[in-house]
Amino acid sequence: MEELQGLFKTYPTLWQAVKLAVIAAFTIILLVFVLRIEKRVTRKLLEKKNNINLRFVNSIVRFALILLAVQWVVMSSPLTQPFGRILFQGTAIIGAIAGFAAQPVIADLICGLMISATKPFDIGDRIELDDGTSGVVKDITLRHVVVQTIDTVQAVIPNSRLNGMIITNMSYHTAIRSVHMRFNVAYPTDVERAKAVIQSAVRESAYTLPRAGEEGGAYSPVYFIAYADSSLVMATTVYYSPGHPTETVKDDINTRVKRALDESGIEIPYNYVNVVMSDPARDEAKGAMGIRN
Repeated sequence: MEELQGLFKTYPTLWQAVKLAVIAAFTIILLVFVLRIEKRVTRKLLEKKNNINLRFVNSIVRFALILLAVQWVVMSSPLTQPFGRILFQGTAIIGAIAGFAAQPVIADLICGLMISATKPFDIGDRIELDDGTSGVVKDITLRHVVVQTIDTVQAVIPNSRLNGMIITNMSYHTAIRSVHMRFNVAYPTDVERAKAVIQSAVRESAYTLPRAGEEGGAYSPVYFIAYADSSLVMATTVYYSPGHPTETVKDDINTRVKRALDESGIEIPYNYVNVVMSDPARDEAKGAMGIRN
């Protein structure tokens, strides 16, 4: 023990390094313990109410705890205090450089705060962005929002980019979701009959629900909304539970409507092209006789 004390007296830097290592180890253990408690508390709160504000605050708290732990370790030893002063206090020039380099991070953080405050969507909402991305909101962090598109595909979108997009929210202030669906039928089709067949197919689906706020459990009507090049366009709004993926609902409805239209003898038209082949000898003969095509 006396030899060890003599060694530390001879090499004071060694003692400072050992002290710093002990403080760092203790701080890491304490930080891991605190983060685990924070995670459990947050998980219980999310089970009661899984909303976007709570997840964003959770991200800020975790970041602040880690930052405080790093600052405590760095400022606890003369070996690292100069670096700590530069890192956490800094000069105007260093602050300006850091601010310029961190512009995307700061923009994402500020936009994340704005999204959390205004709440254009919440966790579990189905949204569609103006770039075509659509899916269910799964998480929000200090820098990005996670949107689950199809199956296990996750779209990670920076907060600053998302904040400037047009967001279509299929779940805004409602307990159920909806999707607008169109169906084409041939011109000779009896419109009222087509409406009845489509609405019956929608009703028979195990996924669909009555229209929100409608007395008597009425479903959304089917509308004749447009004349297409080779068809009449029918449309309806399908309501369904948030627990079902939109792709599953659309697949079931499309399958049922296709089968119902086929069984009712209603044609689903498709575009086709007539190709006329040119015969030079015939065209020359017609030209000689003064016949035009």
